[in-house]
Amino acid sequence: MVISRTDMREGRTISHYRIVQRLGGGGMGVVYKAEDVKLKTFVALKFLSPELTHDEIAVKRFIGEAQKLATLDHPNICNFHEMDETPYGHLYICMAYYDGETLDRRLQNGPLPVDEALRIVVQVADGLAQAHAHEVTHRDIKPANIMLTREGQVKILDFGLAKLRGTTQVTIE
Repeated sequence: MVISRTDMREGRTISHYRIVQRLGGGGMGVVYKAEDVKLKTFVALKFLSPELTHDEIAVKRFIGEAQKLATLDHPNICNFHEMDETPYGHLYICMAYYDGETLDRRLQNGPLPVDEALRIVVQVADGLAQAHAHEVTHRDIKPANIMLTREGQVKILDFGLAKLRGTTQVTIE
């Protein structure tokens, strides 16, 4: 069953992805955990908010995020799989799903031990260095955009405000 842009529910299918649960959302879109039914693995699907699908600037920014992610290949940056759209014209980005918690959730338990904080900072710096080497500036590094996997790997998420060097800034006010 294909879902409409207003019917994002658990169990619904888009292409070969079955939505499992809503993970979160922000101004640009909503992220869901989904099962890739062909490969029998989990992915994260980020959908452009339905109210923004006809906003040319928002669509360009969303596509730009996918294009930026596609240029980056680093152990500390979220892995990009594809960008596509539903038959209803609803854009989405498919990325790796990571089992773990965001740094902001981890910090709700109190301050980090110094050695753990240093390990996280070094991995974030390594990922950002790779992005900068590809002329991508994240512009929204914060604890909510840092995933800590169960294996101790740090992943930088959400390149939605990123800027490619030499391009015009696209920002939604």
